[in-house]
Amino acid sequence: MGRLNSNLLRGTLELLVLRALVSEAKHGYGILEWIERAVSPALLVEEGTLYPALHRLEDEGYMRAEWGPSENNRKAKYYTLTRKGRSRVVAESSAFEAYAERVLRALRGGAVSS
Repeated sequence: MGRLNSNLLRGTLELLVLRALVSEAKHGYGILEWIERAVSPALLVEEGTLYPALHRLEDEGYMRAEWGPSENNRKAKYYTLTRKGRSRVVAESSAFEAYAERVLRALRGGAVSS
């Protein structure tokens, strides 16, 4: 599978971060691992891209953070979704799926309707 340009996928990062938190709280590295397992090698997220997104999502009220011990007994910031964040995951997942289906149809030469 070819790796897509990161600029093309940049807009999906926030949705992936929020989706990573649907089932349980995770620290930043845990979110990064979830994203890598879910979409690698199509999208490789670097820490320098992830952490600003985490702070932005927290500032906008989509998730909250609390400090706790990590698996190796270090201090880590754990993120959990807020109600607002859960609503965003549902709404944007549906919108993204519809968008992706249309793009795939167009790329495969199918009819494009308005």
